[in-house]
Amino acid sequence: MEERNFSTITFYTNNNLKLKSEIQTLNYDHKLNSNIKITTMSLAEKINEDIKNAMLARDKRKLEALRAIKAGLLLAKTGKDMTSGEIPETVEMQLLQKLVKQRRESALIYQEQSRVDLAEEELFQASIIEVYLPAQMDDVELKIILKQIIEETGAQSIKEMGKVMALASKKLAGKADNKKISAIIKEILQ
Repeated sequence: MEERNFSTITFYTNNNLKLKSEIQTLNYDHKLNSNIKITTMSLAEKINEDIKNAMLARDKRKLEALRAIKAGLLLAKTGKDMTSGEIPETVEMQLLQKLVKQRRESALIYQEQSRVDLAEEELFQASIIEVYLPAQMDDVELKIILKQIIEETGAQSIKEMGKVMALASKKLAGKADNKKISAIIKEILQ
């Protein structure tokens, strides 16, 4: 039996289907089928791997942020709504957004209390957690998508904002902050 050496490429992605098509293209274009072993990691696996790396690097600040994510994932996994044992991607993104929001709000409070050292720590942790979120949309892209959603719902006034927010929250989960979405919808509907 012939022994082959494999190069292992590990990808973390929120959309494995898109990743698989990109990998197939890569394999086809470069004829790499025989010597690349491709694996994908879930968010929990990626966090565990990064925790190990942070421990080896003795990076206590990063380790604290990663452990907060892991704790949140464990709580979500054992929550009353989880029946399959797997955490849906939308729940993961909501959890990460919640953790970032908590840290930003804490940093704001610390800044108001003249505790710059604690505020910096909270902002650092927020930046670590944001790495695992999909790229945030800019205002121009967000406005275009929200106009389409408003057309879909047929909303004409600010009174119908609830319908628009419900649909927008589902479509833009993890891609934009709900406060930002809300502000832009108000601007468009007025």
